[in-house]
Amino acid sequence: MRKSIAYEKAFNFAFEIIKICKELKDVYKEYDLARQLQKSGTSIGANIAEANGAISEADFSNKISIAYKETLETKYWLDLLLKVGLVEDNKHSTLYNLADELGKILFSILKTTRLNKNN
Repeated sequence: MRKSIAYEKAFNFAFEIIKICKELKDVYKEYDLARQLQKSGTSIGANIAEANGAISEADFSNKISIAYKETLETKYWLDLLLKVGLVEDNKHSTLYNLADELGKILFSILKTTRLNKNN
């Protein structure tokens, strides 16, 4: 089975999120924010994986919608970590831009899915 671009990008993003969360815990002893970031950042790909196994168009759209919302939450946590000085500007920019790109891909999928449903 060929994996979608969204899935591949989300999987690689989750890997980067796990690495930064490990650093937050090991270096800064920051467990709560790390947990929040890891939950939202890794669930993007998990929801895309679930969407790929959807049993209906509505199920597919729902899972992609959840994945999209998780990108928004992840960007929030990244901004908060930057504000409190727990992540460097360059790392924040890299991860934020990856989350933003994922969000744009997922929103485009949602628009296309919903437009096709209405035709």
